[in-house]
Amino acid sequence: MGEVDPAFIQDIEHRPKLSIIEAEGIPLIDLSVLNSPDAVSDPSSLDSLVSEIGNACKDWGFFQVINHGVPLEQRQKLEEVSRKFFAQPLEEKVKIRKDEGKVLGYYDAEHTKNVRDWREVFDFTVQNPTIVPASRRPDDKEVVEWQNQCPEYPPELREACEGYAKELEKLCYKLMELIALSLGLPADRFHDFFKDQTSYLRLNRYAPCPAPDLVLGLGRHKDSGALTILAQDEVGGLEVKRKSDGEWVRVTPTADAFIINIGDIFQVWSNETYESVEHRVTVNSERERFSIPFFFHPAHYTMVQPFEELTSETNPPRYRPYNWGKFLITRKGSNFRKLDVENIQIYHFRISNLADRVEALSVI
Repeated sequence: MGEVDPAFIQDIEHRPKLSIIEAEGIPLIDLSVLNSPDAVSDPSSLDSLVSEIGNACKDWGFFQVINHGVPLEQRQKLEEVSRKFFAQPLEEKVKIRKDEGKVLGYYDAEHTKNVRDWREVFDFTVQNPTIVPASRRPDDKEVVEWQNQCPEYPPELREACEGYAKELEKLCYKLMELIALSLGLPADRFHDFFKDQTSYLRLNRYAPCPAPDLVLGLGRHKDSGALTILAQDEVGGLEVKRKSDGEWVRVTPTADAFIINIGDIFQVWSNETYESVEHRVTVNSERERFSIPFFFHPAHYTMVQPFEELTSETNPPRYRPYNWGKFLITRKGSNFRKLDVENIQIYHFRISNLADRVEALSVI
């Protein structure tokens, strides 16, 4: 990416530390019981897994899973084609460069918190086309289609993305069922929100950086969707803001594991029983890093609000309802230009006044 442009440099308080704290406390959860007859013959094994998931969501907002059922060859195939794609000259990659009209494809100039990220990405939507609102205006009911753009090379990229996304979608439904059970809800409580999902897959490449103490590959943020499933390579760089003390801690790569984090939607749905957590990605001066996040998002017409089953007179709703599609396209706008103000966040819909929260309870 050349010299370090000032657009990449973080404010002093947000620059990465030279010393790394390993996140030893992030739970590593074995999902093998889901593929075992023991789950039927011994319900306590499933109960134990549900408890582990619930505690991880509450204490960390992040966890890793092994024995998850996703074929290793699917992941390896996509990692291979990802490296092939990013290894091409820039003039080839920009042939499918995304913009405000074509929001899927290649890009190398995204901003997080209005600071440029040190990375390049390729985005691929799960449902092609994906239906989203045409504008951010609340009164505008028109919709548009987001279409995938795929490069000529490598030719197997589309197939690799589609096959991997199908496997990750299955895993997301399993995880959602466990999260639902951990909240005391029916296992399929969240399923209907994802019939016309707006989920997408992202390929990331983080180039070596000459100033890793000034720059972040991806700035601090919380994921706005429901769930994120991350595959990272052996280089590592993901840091999570520990809830107990606010320290940034490194998530050490675990072979064949996926890193899971709950997003803002689950924070709202659970009425803050579970909270999404800030995270970021550091870079280094010697090795490039690759990662593949899968963002599991509901249909554009979903109204996100606390579940009635999880609110009460003593725990009234903490958020006003908001439309997911309008929220999504508003957030997407900051990918292509630096904003004068902070982009939309769920706290803009938070009800801080207790009286207003009690009133909100009456309309749910």
